[in-house]
Amino acid sequence: MKVALIHDWLTGMRGGENVLEVLCEIFPQADIFTLLHNPGSVSTVIENRRIKTSFIQSMPMAKDRYRLYLPLFPLAIEGFDLSGYDLIVSSSHCVAKGVIPPPGAVHISYIFTPMRYVWDMYPQYFGGKGIKSRAARIFSHYLRMWDTSSSARVDSFIAISRHTARRVEKYYRREADVVYPPVDFSRFRIDPAGPEDYYLIVSAFAPYKRVDMAIEAFNSLGLRLKIIGKGQDEKKLKAMAGPTIEFLGWKSNDEINAYYSRCKALIFPGEEDFGIVPLEAMSSGRPVIAYGKGGALETVIPIGGEKAGEAPTGIFFMEPNAAALSDAVTELERSFKRFDPASIRRHALGFDRAVFKEQIKTAILSKYEELNKKSGC
Repeated sequence: MKVALIHDWLTGMRGGENVLEVLCEIFPQADIFTLLHNPGSVSTVIENRRIKTSFIQSMPMAKDRYRLYLPLFPLAIEGFDLSGYDLIVSSSHCVAKGVIPPPGAVHISYIFTPMRYVWDMYPQYFGGKGIKSRAARIFSHYLRMWDTSSSARVDSFIAISRHTARRVEKYYRREADVVYPPVDFSRFRIDPAGPEDYYLIVSAFAPYKRVDMAIEAFNSLGLRLKIIGKGQDEKKLKAMAGPTIEFLGWKSNDEINAYYSRCKALIFPGEEDFGIVPLEAMSSGRPVIAYGKGGALETVIPIGGEKAGEAPTGIFFMEPNAAALSDAVTELERSFKRFDPASIRRHALGFDRAVFKEQIKTAILSKYEELNKKSGC
């Protein structure tokens, strides 16, 4: 069986690249196809593969500003020649699932989200009034049509969460199985010294991440908040921040792990399709304060929402505003002793990398065999 792995782009090790790394381990002879690759930006497991890139690789400023070429991404992903491959596995949050598989091949897409730029988060990305936003509205209509029609090239979808599976059904009219993505549980530990008196955010500075809302809440509360991250809204966010809020830039994994283990709680203010960061904090034994929508509902156990044998791992705030987040922080301050670090970490173990590897391997290979039998191959 000849396998091709399709990934949107390779510019750093994030949640999607951790998934790709596991897929590389499952299929050690597979080739990788991606829009562009910044050499040295991903793990050795991925870098050592045969990586084929699209014409986006050679476009001006593509290394750092590849998103400028979003309207060309469908053309680029369709340009790959996948002749001779029996199994196509795409890991997709943008256009990877839109490759054109050869006749007889099985295409299984592990989908992080339908293209958020043009669907449910379109207003956050392109809702302004400038020339850029007006132009975006023109090509976004085309991208929505392409995204819907190209979903027909996928033989089977596997979603990262029930939340994403519902969106696959809404936008593509397709069903999707669910396999939760991996957390490298071994990276994290409980600090025996206990937490320090600060809250933590680990996030890119994109509008939908709602870091601005957290800053507003902590300005009001006067409590310490440390923020690890960077991104397009950095200047705006720093201008908002009061004296109790500290920006740390981006940090190495070891440094992030240390901040997780010593924080009082993680703040997760945005709506995500799944959300690896809350599970990383929980793997360190720390509770999570999360907006009560999206993937966090599938990973965080709130006070009052425990089932038999469970312990709480966090608190939800149900309205996307600073006042609701402030109330949740106040509730955590009152209820802090109810959170047991060992119980929180034990809950996170169910999302460990080894669990994901076995589940995704079984899901892909069983679906491949099923679809081959149906086609008579």
